[in-house]
Amino acid sequence: MDAQSRGRADEIDPADQWVLNPRTGHYELQLNDSAAQERPKVAAPRRSSSAPAAPKTASPGVPGPRRGDTPPGGRRGGRSRKGGGGGRRKKALLITSGTLALLLVGGGAAAYLYYDHLNGNLSVTDIAGAGTGGFKKDQAINILVIGTDKRSGAGNEGYGDKDSVGHADTTILFHIAKDRSNATALSIPRDLIANIPDCPTKQPDGTTKQIRGTKGVRFNNSLGQEGRDAGCTMRTVKELTGIEVDNFMMVDFNAVKTLSTAVGGVPVCLEKAVDDEDSKLKLPQGEHRLQGEQALAFVRTRHAFGNESDLDRIKTQQQFLGSMMREMKSKETLTSPKKFFSLAEAATKSLTVDQGLGSIDKLTNLAGELKDIDLKNITFTTMPVLDNPAEPANRKATVIVNQALAEPLLQMIRGDVSLTEVEKKEQAAKEAADADAKAKQDALLQGNRAAAGDVRVSVYNGGGPKGAASTTAQWLQSSKGMSKAGNQGNAPAKVDTTQLEFAPNQADQARALADALGLPATALKMGTTDAASKTPMKLTLGPDFQKAGSPLAPPVPQELPKDVQQAQADKAICAK
Repeated sequence: MDAQSRGRADEIDPADQWVLNPRTGHYELQLNDSAAQERPKVAAPRRSSSAPAAPKTASPGVPGPRRGDTPPGGRRGGRSRKGGGGGRRKKALLITSGTLALLLVGGGAAAYLYYDHLNGNLSVTDIAGAGTGGFKKDQAINILVIGTDKRSGAGNEGYGDKDSVGHADTTILFHIAKDRSNATALSIPRDLIANIPDCPTKQPDGTTKQIRGTKGVRFNNSLGQEGRDAGCTMRTVKELTGIEVDNFMMVDFNAVKTLSTAVGGVPVCLEKAVDDEDSKLKLPQGEHRLQGEQALAFVRTRHAFGNESDLDRIKTQQQFLGSMMREMKSKETLTSPKKFFSLAEAATKSLTVDQGLGSIDKLTNLAGELKDIDLKNITFTTMPVLDNPAEPANRKATVIVNQALAEPLLQMIRGDVSLTEVEKKEQAAKEAADADAKAKQDALLQGNRAAAGDVRVSVYNGGGPKGAASTTAQWLQSSKGMSKAGNQGNAPAKVDTTQLEFAPNQADQARALADALGLPATALKMGTTDAASKTPMKLTLGPDFQKAGSPLAPPVPQELPKDVQQAQADKAICAK
């Protein structure tokens, strides 16, 4: 947002020229006469996201003009075109203004707000099928946010090795619940020993190059090294956590500087004075509002807090991230056109995304999914780790996964269980109301069983292993004598756990099938009306289903082990 670099007066910030027209509900660019004479003509933000993106050569603070859109004098009215375009613009503005979907701090930092004239700012990369291709509205969303320590780019030359191709310096797996009521931000330590799988990467000429995997190396080598792209980091995260990533976002050092400045500084609290020569962070004890280089120094410091490890740096980054979220969702930010446009400009210029998020339209859709999540229901946590036992006691540099603590945490994320106590309390009433229904389901297992040959069931795969519906139907026919079991392939939608749906007059068939497959009472879902004589029951296999003849996976834990680090985004915590 440098006015002088665009040939404009030093004292003028282009963000100050955008004002809200109360008649239309739109932000419009208002220039005085002298400014209009000195500056190139510009158009107000594009009303339709289907319009072409502004070229990257346009002035960085405002969108470029559209052909035929700007009348003489560089001004245009705020009246919407016929057909509802203005209503769509206002709705998009309200969604994007009220949503801070995700931030990343550390080797780089990111936040995003969306406005459809910023398409030209986005960098989009092809990850060769590493993700799911895009999130779905009726399912949980997993976004991988990567902060790279790559030194290329204006303003990044002075940080460490200027010739470095970069690493996955700070990585956060952001899980948004299926019902959009809560979210979990899982930090993955850069020095975690991991196995990097084989990784196909798209080359500039359109060909695909296969990069061989590497076992037992630092997680941060999943990006940049040997030509690996963000898709390689996504594949590494899936192998490490068992969680499939939908999309990724990546930023460098500049993001934390520009975003913290655009928001007017990020409040932080220090329990002690800091003087770190490496990061150049020097602050007295107490409260501070940081922006620019000072904010970057705060999230990069490794020697100021805790035991001076990367693990304690992660905690500092999470504190900064939570504070920035609170600041960006504050009334002072959301009602300020200057901050809004400065943030939107800085965020989109900082962002590299995959094709599934490669437009303002797609990012706005994602923002709409996230806009109602309260900060009190966003939990930061870190992959539980142990010192690497392969290293000498006095030279510990890497860590390994602490399986005893990590597995319950990952099961909860995979099972879409909230880590937030507030969210759990809000669910308590609903769970109490379900208690009677569960008791009735338990009673269902106490009645008579139908003969195997009388059991009619259609088998669907709603999240189990590939081909599970087919192999299970065959197993029921050949091993259990249930000749009327049929394979129906993939279910219309995925389910969280395996479930058997049946009518009251099919209860004896349900008991027989539950015995054959080892289904618990909680998997039985009885309807309210009887079924016709030849109507089959519906068995949908979920992610807890392993194979026919094996018991379902253990229930997902509902509470974290007490030693797993966590913090809520709405809580201000002092760095110490």
